[in-house]
Amino acid sequence: MKTSAPHIVSAFEDALKRMKSAIVQMAGAAETQIDQALTCLAQRNPDLAREIVESDARLDSFEHDIEAHCMRLLALRQPVADDLREVVAALKIAGNLERIGDHAANTAKRAVAIFSLTESASLPGLPQLGRLVRERLGAVVDAYVDCDSEAALRIWRTDDEVDALYTSLVAEVERSALSAPDQFMAHMHLMMIAKNLERIGDHATNIAEVVYFVSTGQTLLDERPKADHSYDPAG
Repeated sequence: MKTSAPHIVSAFEDALKRMKSAIVQMAGAAETQIDQALTCLAQRNPDLAREIVESDARLDSFEHDIEAHCMRLLALRQPVADDLREVVAALKIAGNLERIGDHAANTAKRAVAIFSLTESASLPGLPQLGRLVRERLGAVVDAYVDCDSEAALRIWRTDDEVDALYTSLVAEVERSALSAPDQFMAHMHLMMIAKNLERIGDHATNIAEVVYFVSTGQTLLDERPKADHSYDPAG
């Protein structure tokens, strides 16, 4: 009597590969959102900003599809050990990528708000923060694809780089706001853009924790390095 076990295993492995491929595609869409948000800031392009906000629905769709795929795997295949970690990791990573897309869209919205103001204010360090968090996201996606726990750990350990830069930008905005109180709204939007970019860095670090867990089966129990001592305008 023939057994169907090899066929079942092959089908499950294919399903895991499709799940991982969907995560990589979603990450690519999130990276594009960040790139466009930074371009929007640099070029003062309200049309691009509106495009970013509208395309955020694509990330929502990715997340819903990945969640449905993972739920089917859990219900029908009942994975254990390494396979179960893969499925749980996909759910967590998709959630973080969706939030990254939200923060990129919020950055674009704030940029449009600044463009509409008659008063002018700028924050030269914003592009540097944007590049830093974009690089971290790209690196952690590579770590996920390669199942590279060491790369994930390096990203996790350098979270304080983003926090330190964000804290310095907040201080810069506060100094500028004191010298130009008539530009209050512009400074508020700049503060929120910086916060959205810092949050993107946090989500990249969250993904690094997940990648480390799925690669090693261990959680990072140490307290995450932080260098953000600023007031959080988002509450």
